[in-house]
Amino acid sequence: MKEELLSIIEKNSRIDLKELASMLGQSEIDVANEICALEKDGVIGGYHTLINWEKTNIEKVTALIEVKVTPQRGQGFDKIAERIYNYPEVKAVYLISGGYDLLVTIEEKSLKEISNFVTDKLSTLDRVLSTATHFVLKKYKDHGTIMNKANNEEEREIITP
Repeated sequence: MKEELLSIIEKNSRIDLKELASMLGQSEIDVANEICALEKDGVIGGYHTLINWEKTNIEKVTALIEVKVTPQRGQGFDKIAERIYNYPEVKAVYLISGGYDLLVTIEEKSLKEISNFVTDKLSTLDRVLSTATHFVLKKYKDHGTIMNKANNEEEREIITP
């Protein structure tokens, strides 16, 4: 039940408990207890709302910043990652493979604010060797959700032989 439960609530954390229990073929109390146990164990770390900022009047700029660092002896990348994720601007930090070590995601109101974060805070940390910043120009799919799905057939591309 656990894997199926997690898959369902990952896509829709607002699903009604009664509907969830029905989908899982379990009682509501069993599902509620399972959710409570998963929250207590830290498997469920929180509930988030996915917002399509392009459909609001609020400006948001998202940046993906690749960071090359020198790992610390005995602690690897964990300490530098912790210093980075403690900045309030940072939405996510991942240890990645390839030419860089960490991938940092931030959202700000402008390119200037992102630039200031990178130059004043991120690149000045000891152990940070270099950064490469990429800006998200458009989101097509985020967290498994298609962001700007065409609502009618007329918007579909016409393909002719």
